[in-house]
Amino acid sequence: MQRIAFKMKLNKGQKQAYKARHDKLWPELKQLLKEAGVSEYSIFLDEYTDTLFAFQKVSGNNNSQDLANNDIVKKWWDFMADIMEVNPDNSPVTMPLEELFYLD
Repeated sequence: MQRIAFKMKLNKGQKQAYKARHDKLWPELKQLLKEAGVSEYSIFLDEYTDTLFAFQKVSGNNNSQDLANNDIVKKWWDFMADIMEVNPDNSPVTMPLEELFYLD
């Protein structure tokens, strides 16, 4: 099992919209993530900087970032593009984070 963490950037004032959309995560997207080996996925918000911190536990060598060519994922990105920083293809701008400590 690997642990993956990354940062994203939420647009100012979009906390409630972001939470509401994730509270109603599409069943087909949830299933896709599970099938890709994602067993845990948490996203935290630093309200002072509007930085999102994401954490995943993943079996195998994949993670949600490897699903870029999937139509469901592309549709989700389009749905989220108005409330966060995105790349030209509407994928979230992400910055991988290196794990420096883990207490098991």
